[in-house]
Amino acid sequence: MPELKQLGIEVLAASVDNQEDTRRMVQETGVTFPVAYGLDPERISELTGAFWETRRKILHATGFLIKPDGTLAHAVYAAGPIGRYTASDVIQNVQFMTKPKT
Repeated sequence: MPELKQLGIEVLAASVDNQEDTRRMVQETGVTFPVAYGLDPERISELTGAFWETRRKILHATGFLIKPDGTLAHAVYAAGPIGRYTASDVIQNVQFMTKPKT
């Protein structure tokens, strides 16, 4: 998190879980960024393209890197346990995008 903060990057997470389960996850993992809860998974899937698994009724992890002007810089879609955005991925992307052009 310090490296992200140093680059001016803010983190926000969102979950389809209810408030109690989300609060428990925050406490167990120690995350220090805001976590929204109670999202409608089917609607989020429609809006973002995130993978909605009807059998298990889960929304797979989806990560977005948003530019300061509010436009999408990069997106990562997972359809299973592999393919999630990491802090180092975000740092590398931001450093690449902000690198002076020569």
